[in-house]
Amino acid sequence: MTADRRSVLLVSHDTRHDVHELAAEVARALRDSDVDVRVCDDDGLAGGETTDWIVVPADEEAADGAELVVVLGGDGTILRGAERARHGDVPLLGVNLGHVGFLAEAEREAVDDVVRAIVERQWHVEERTALDVAVLVGGRIVHRTWALNEVSLEKAARERMVDVLVGIDGRPLSRWGCDGVVCATPTGSTAYAFSAGGPVVWPEVEALLVVPISAHALFARPLVVSPHSVIALELPDESSAAVMWADGRRAIDLPPRARVEVRRSTQPVRLARLSQAPFTDRLVAKFNLPVDGWRGRR
Repeated sequence: MTADRRSVLLVSHDTRHDVHELAAEVARALRDSDVDVRVCDDDGLAGGETTDWIVVPADEEAADGAELVVVLGGDGTILRGAERARHGDVPLLGVNLGHVGFLAEAEREAVDDVVRAIVERQWHVEERTALDVAVLVGGRIVHRTWALNEVSLEKAARERMVDVLVGIDGRPLSRWGCDGVVCATPTGSTAYAFSAGGPVVWPEVEALLVVPISAHALFARPLVVSPHSVIALELPDESSAAVMWADGRRAIDLPPRARVEVRRSTQPVRLARLSQAPFTDRLVAKFNLPVDGWRGRR
C-alpha cells in the first residue's frame, strides 16, 4: 500500500464459511475500484492464498490510516471491529449478519449498496459516547480499559450474589446484593442494560446508565446520571468473587475491596452512517415493534 492509496480494514465473523464467501466478494469489488482491503493475520480471512486482500499484523495499529473499518457480522463482531478501529480513530461501518444488529448500518441484502457508498465516499460520521474504566486495588490502578456498550461487574459464582457498594460523584448511593451491575452508554442501552431492565436511551442523549441485575434491595432501580459523573462500584471486604467485563469481550477478575471507576471517555467511537434515518425507525425495525394504525405524518 502506498500513502496515496485508499484502504479499508475488513473484519468478519471468525467461523462462518458463508461470511468468508461474502467477505471475498466485498474485497474483490473494492479492489476492482482501487480500494485496498486489509485483514488481520488472526482473522479467519487471513488463511489461504488470495489477492483480494492484504494481511496485516493483528495489533492496535491494524486500521491506522484506513478510511473505514468494515465489519461483516453481528454486534459481537462489530464490537471486535471497534477494538481494531480505536487506536487510529477510524470510523466503523457494520453490515449485519447476526440477529438484531443494533450497531450495524446495513443488512446483508444491501451489501452492494454498501460497497458503492464506500467507493463513492457516501457516508457521514456519527460520534457515540464511550466509557473509560479503571480498576483500583488498595487505591492503585491495576487495570484500564474502555467500552462502547457497557461495563458490567458480575458475580463469579452462580450460587452466590455479590455485594456492591455504588457511588456517584464521590458520594455513596446504596449497597446492593445482586447478580451484578451494568454501567452503559446510550448506545449500550439496547444491549445488556436493556436485558437487565434498563431504559432505551436515544444515542444523542448525553448520559450514563447504571442498571442493577436482580438486586435484593428496596431501592434498586435503573439510574440515568450525568455524562460528567464518575460511577464507582466497590466490593466490600466480605464480598464474594466477582468479574468485570468490558463489552462482554474483555474480562478481569476482581478481588475483595476492588473498586471500579467508570466515566465518559474523551474519545468517542465513530460510526459511519449511510442514511439519516431517525433512531425511532431503527428501534421499530430492529425490535419489530407493532406500529400498524399510526396516523401521524409519514
